[in-house]
Amino acid sequence: MRAVIQRVERASVTIADKIKSEIAIGLLVLVGIEESDDNSDIDWLCNKIVQLRIFDDRKGVMNHSVLETGGDLLVISQFTLHAKTKKGNRPSYIRAACPEIAIPLYNSFVSGLTRLMKKEIFTGEFGAMMKVESINDGPVTILIDTKERE
Repeated sequence: MRAVIQRVERASVTIADKIKSEIAIGLLVLVGIEESDDNSDIDWLCNKIVQLRIFDDRKGVMNHSVLETGGDLLVISQFTLHAKTKKGNRPSYIRAACPEIAIPLYNSFVSGLTRLMKKEIFTGEFGAMMKVESINDGPVTILIDTKERE
């Protein structure tokens, strides 16, 4: 799994000109799933995201996690995070999981975050054409790939 995590002042996702989800202070998480991902990737990534110390303490030092601050999460599926651009100018998405594999893993990922955060996790809609808006805070943007955890 690959995730781009952005600390945001606010973020939203719109589908067919209707806002599906929106959050105030928290994290916008774009997540890409590949065929080799499994529950160990989900568990590791969920724990890493909720415990990332990327929110400021009173001294302006990034010492707090989204879990500690009570911020919200907006999770958007993003198969293009697995784009291969080595050859040619048209990205290849061969590593991205097909929907039959990706959807259950994505749902498990959202469930894992819900369990850890003990609150609703806001989402887009898997496979839909989405408009994602965000006001990045910092900006703080972190890229995490579960295949590079060791």
